[in-house]
Amino acid sequence: MPRLNGGEIIARYLEKEGVEYLVGIPGHGSTNLLDAFNDSEVEVIQPRHEQGATHLADGYARASGNPLAVFTSIGPGATNTVTGAATAYVDSIPMVIFTGAPQTHEYGEGILQEIERQKPGDFPSVMEPVTKQSFVVDDVERLPRILRRAFQTALSGRPGPVHIDVPMDVQGAAADVELPEPTEHRPHSRPGGDPDTVSDAADLLAEADRPVIVPGGGTMLAEAWDEVQELAEHLQAPVIPTFQSRGIIPEDHELFVGNAGWIGSSAGNELAANADVILAVGCRFTDMHTSSFEEGVSFEIPPSKLIHVDIDPQEIGKNYPVEVGIQGDAKVVTRQITDAVQDRTDPVSTENNEYYDEIQELWADWQAQVDERWENDEVPMSISRVARAVREVLPRDGSIVTSAGQPQETINPEFPVYEPRTNISCGGFSTMGWGVSAAIGAKLANPERTVVDFEGDGSFLMCNQEVACAVEHDIDVNYVVVNNNGWKSIRNLQVNKYGWDRVIDTEFDDETMVDFMDMAKSFNVGFSERVVKPENLNGVLEEAFAHDGPSFVEVVVEPDNPDSGAIITGKWDLADLEE
Repeated sequence: MPRLNGGEIIARYLEKEGVEYLVGIPGHGSTNLLDAFNDSEVEVIQPRHEQGATHLADGYARASGNPLAVFTSIGPGATNTVTGAATAYVDSIPMVIFTGAPQTHEYGEGILQEIERQKPGDFPSVMEPVTKQSFVVDDVERLPRILRRAFQTALSGRPGPVHIDVPMDVQGAAADVELPEPTEHRPHSRPGGDPDTVSDAADLLAEADRPVIVPGGGTMLAEAWDEVQELAEHLQAPVIPTFQSRGIIPEDHELFVGNAGWIGSSAGNELAANADVILAVGCRFTDMHTSSFEEGVSFEIPPSKLIHVDIDPQEIGKNYPVEVGIQGDAKVVTRQITDAVQDRTDPVSTENNEYYDEIQELWADWQAQVDERWENDEVPMSISRVARAVREVLPRDGSIVTSAGQPQETINPEFPVYEPRTNISCGGFSTMGWGVSAAIGAKLANPERTVVDFEGDGSFLMCNQEVACAVEHDIDVNYVVVNNNGWKSIRNLQVNKYGWDRVIDTEFDDETMVDFMDMAKSFNVGFSERVVKPENLNGVLEEAFAHDGPSFVEVVVEPDNPDSGAIITGKWDLADLEE
């Protein structure tokens, strides 16, 4: 057995797992770990903030399905990962986060950057609610086993982030160890559904008059796009994905009808609310997706009969009662259901099919609403008008990345995507600034694809320093910042609830407004341009996307718009002050 120190064990095990990049910022609590990567095949990427490291790993995993490793020092470097870990945890995105920790013989002594007033070396308690599991390595000989368990946990079942706290002396200590082979310690198959419940689900779908399919983020994680499309085409059932599963079928497919929920499409909400059978696969049924569970707005379950498939049994029936609940992998179970339905019925024809005709009519009505917004050439531009230009210039398989805020509220319902894993959008934790780094990760995962981070100015400023990471590593990512001078989603929410006289200012005035062109220049971005008029937008975007290296396009958009620019077709329950 080779004699390796803790850092070398980590480096060599990451190579065995096929991890391409280790992402993080050095500190005194990680120097022993990091030194080993001078001689490793794993490339080290240095962002400018540890939160950016986790977001980069998050974007990489969403675009590829594979995890990266993140490293930090002890103390604030470690706590800076919490927001990124939580964002990944809520959306079930795998990564492994290594943090430095006090030397084992000094636990509880309050050394520099130790959290110890509740328990010695207590940082893992911070990570417990936002990771699948948090490990502490108290002996270098145990490190190989913990690494194997960490990756197995991150990747198996419902994926998610995993944390490993590695004391500084463990990083430097050496031992004669044998590194485990990853494939020898994890499942070689995915769990299928119980045959009886699969049969029950197939019976319901075969007999349904108005079936709908609601694929959630779990279908994207399980790579179930072929299965979802085949089943939809056999039944001629509309597909109403959640925002996390957009691209599960091409969005110019005749059975795609948009999303359901607060900012879902009118077609998606209408068809979901009036379905007789709903097949939901890998779907959490959140407040945004269900119009805060308001009956009949997005869903009405019952009387709609729900078939709920999920790898996590806690999600089945959590928010709606089920007619049939099936625990299993989204890809495997959807294939099982498809085969069983095909055994029961011939493919449904579109001829003389009133339900199919209704689907086409409802989608045409929704598309007309979107087209009207996309054709608006007023100055200043709307965010919808910018989205149109990006879609016209972006290749069909290009990736669009969005953080929380107005741009996401416009892109998700309006901007068509055509390939799996090309809509890279933070979901349930709704993290501002996330896309600045996630776009870098998405580009590293698929270097051949054009990647655009579509950000609001307020969101971009929260993590703007990561542009320096893209420049340093020459990562060809395109930033399109729509500038409406403030946090207008929040401002508009205050106005709608309480009126203009109660607004706490979220406007950036002339004194506080950032000159984004100067910012791009200071980051040494090779291409930067500000656009005011719509007739100039496509040409500038073409130049930006063709530029070899990071690019930055600022688009001046309208500062005031109703509903933050979104088309509101559902509801969202936000508590008001009581008199």
